[in-house]
Amino acid sequence: MELQGKTILITGIGGFIGLRAAELALQHGMTVRGLQRTAAKAEAVKTLGAEVIVGSITDAGVAEQACQGVDVVLHLAGLVRESGDMDEFTHHNVTGALNIAKTAKKCGVQCFVNMSSAMVYGFNYPNHVTETGPLYQGNNPFCQTKIAAEQQVMQLNDPSFGVINLRPGDVYGPRSLIWVVRPLQFMKKGLFVLINDGRGVMNHLYIDNLIDAIFLAIQQEAYGETFNLTDGCETSWKEYFTRLAEIGGMPKPNSVPEFAVRALAKLHVADGSVSTASIDSVTRPYAYSIEKACNQLGYRPKIDLDEGMRCTAEWLQQENVLSSEWLARAKAS
Repeated sequence: MELQGKTILITGIGGFIGLRAAELALQHGMTVRGLQRTAAKAEAVKTLGAEVIVGSITDAGVAEQACQGVDVVLHLAGLVRESGDMDEFTHHNVTGALNIAKTAKKCGVQCFVNMSSAMVYGFNYPNHVTETGPLYQGNNPFCQTKIAAEQQVMQLNDPSFGVINLRPGDVYGPRSLIWVVRPLQFMKKGLFVLINDGRGVMNHLYIDNLIDAIFLAIQQEAYGETFNLTDGCETSWKEYFTRLAEIGGMPKPNSVPEFAVRALAKLHVADGSVSTASIDSVTRPYAYSIEKACNQLGYRPKIDLDEGMRCTAEWLQQENVLSSEWLARAKAS
């Protein structure tokens, strides 16, 4: 599919990935429409020149309004937390995804890109795990609902409605709360530590590399397919967080044994800075395979960790991200 001249709907357009996807879609000559739950984030997107509808992905009327006249849907909206109520996760991540997908199909949308997560493999998986799995069998609601959404949305795939599932790794870069802002906040408060000297593997994925892969999948019309996406590196958490501390002007983080951090999480004495799921995330020992995306899509990560950190450092300085004013605005939105 040729991107130029097409209309793309981005759900969750005001988020980290959504906002950058909108910027780059506009550069490709696409017409951009967004669906965003909060008015504050919608206003930020409108300055780009995109139309934004404020509403919930679970609202049938809102979904129909959003999908009218659209060629491509990039579904990013959902609940991203380490833990919580299973019903709430299901409502947002499964019911919401199905509502948007079914409505898109009814409205004649050609391509539906479902942003899943490599967390469908959980925390303990084979080295260089491929798209065939094995998939996670535990009780983490985020992992479970991402698997369910993938499976149920893919059932809608047919010759007139192409569905693509993407499983990104740890997406970082300018505007990343999870892998940039929050770790730096905890470093600033003296609450951040490496676990087991940061020996786990971070499957990092620079935001622009992810958007490149999204557009490749749309252009290649890779319907009915699922792809793992990372930068293709096996970077240790120690290297990543040491680099992050450096660009944030923080001291190198100290290391604490895993058993000690798990004990703190169990006792709930870590000021919310640690949970069992977050510990599991940063002790994952292996990388995901991106061979399928490289072979079938021609995916080649263009921005390496050096360049990604340089761009992130520029954003940190320009936005004064760790100032109390910036953090207050971010919390309010």
